[in-house]
Amino acid sequence: MWFSPDWSLPDGVVAASTDRLGGSSLSPYDGFNLGSHVGDAPEAVALNRQRLRQGLGLPNEPAWLEQVHGTRVVTLPCSESLPQADATYTREPDQVCVVMTADCLPVLLCHRDGTQVAAAHAGWRGLCDGVLEQAVSRFGGEPGELLAWIGPAISAEAFEVGPEVRAQFLARAPGSDAAFTARGDKFLADLPQLACRRLQALGLTHITLSHLCTFADRQRFFSYRRDGRCGRMASLIWIR
Repeated sequence: MWFSPDWSLPDGVVAASTDRLGGSSLSPYDGFNLGSHVGDAPEAVALNRQRLRQGLGLPNEPAWLEQVHGTRVVTLPCSESLPQADATYTREPDQVCVVMTADCLPVLLCHRDGTQVAAAHAGWRGLCDGVLEQAVSRFGGEPGELLAWIGPAISAEAFEVGPEVRAQFLARAPGSDAAFTARGDKFLADLPQLACRRLQALGLTHITLSHLCTFADRQRFFSYRRDGRCGRMASLIWIR
């Protein structure tokens, strides 16, 4: 139901990312759907979230968000029960940062000294508009001291976009052109590469990619572009 990201975390920081295997949800959300907003039976989602808490030994309920493909970052602990935001940040132990995805990029961030962590949901709109920049800014100076992990997401081979999407990225970061490959009158967009470029432009040098494609691996991952109605995976990070 989950796996540990393959990156070097400092002692006292824990991260995990889920897949669709196992769980209680029925088709088309089968099986380990963690999204309460996709039309799945509420009792199935609640049971899946309970299994997540117990299986990972989470210190608290994850800080679930109402994700809107924006750039707002919420600092935990937060008094809002379901903040409308696309990233969370904390420097407090036992506060679980989480984002849900089904093709978009989950990006986990951690300071190398283990005192600060964040999780960001980066679809193409949020990525283009600066959600990663907003998340990194919460850490203050020295972005070179940050570690980043880019989790399972749709790969360039499966993510076709119109020229207007490419134009928006080029308007904000001209070097983004290398992440687009022409296919007829459209383009294949490499979201992980776009995220890497944005993070590198901020000064991050320690970036790990999962190289896992949600669209291609039907058995393991949900994919909104592939299936339409589907569940959501979660990527989490917290300080013990």
